[in-house]
Amino acid sequence: MTKVALLGAGGKMGVRLATNLARTDFEVAHVEVSPAGQARLKAETGLDCVPQEAALAGAEVVILAVPDTVIGTVAGAVVPQLAPGTMVVVLDAAAPFAGHLPERADITYFVTHPCHPPIWNDEDTPEGRADHFGGVAAKQGVVNALMQGPREHYALGDSIARAIYAPVARSHEVTVKQMAMLEPGLSETVCASLLAVMREALDECVARSGVSHDCARDFLLGHMNILGAVLFNEREGAFSDACNKAIEFGKPMLMRDDWKRVFDWDEVEASIHRIT
Repeated sequence: MTKVALLGAGGKMGVRLATNLARTDFEVAHVEVSPAGQARLKAETGLDCVPQEAALAGAEVVILAVPDTVIGTVAGAVVPQLAPGTMVVVLDAAAPFAGHLPERADITYFVTHPCHPPIWNDEDTPEGRADHFGGVAAKQGVVNALMQGPREHYALGDSIARAIYAPVARSHEVTVKQMAMLEPGLSETVCASLLAVMREALDECVARSGVSHDCARDFLLGHMNILGAVLFNEREGAFSDACNKAIEFGKPMLMRDDWKRVFDWDEVEASIHRIT
């Protein structure tokens, strides 16, 4: 039985991970420094915390379920205490990409992050359809990066990822640098920004036209569904000539000519340094 030390077990993500790990064969030791977090973990899962020293003793895997801004501090304190060959799992590429993990050649660093359940899925239960974040009832993909460590450790890291983000439909192996391009580059800088603009557009449409919020919301979300399904090859189809013409004239009004510069590595790196 593999022993796992879960640090930050009483935080939002920590409780999610603790809940899923409790359904597996992993032996899990939970660590939470905040009394409020300890109480939350107990209330929501029935699980107790142990001192960090006891949790790390004999742990083959250490999961850092802590905010990006403190990864460097926590890892700096924890990694020197670990036995050679221990795997340290980080839940986001930002801190590893920014160089916040201590240098130690005999430690494995494994980075994993959820894709979250897709818009178009085959969930057939109310719980699955309501699980937008993932890790509860809806299947999702995950991305994994073996940042350093022996190749055979990838299988262990993938099993941890599949456990903490369950149910998992598939996993994708990438590098830490590629994961940084996916987030914050693709998912936050681009996707979140454009979705925020779409929400502002909905409110502006309501203010200028006088249609109700519910009417505009139904109209926008319905068109997001069918237009997105065609654009992302979820179904065969083609836009009307009128729609294509609207896109041709709309994109220059909405997007700078050099918008793809957000994927330049210096821009991605600057974004990550702001985050961490």
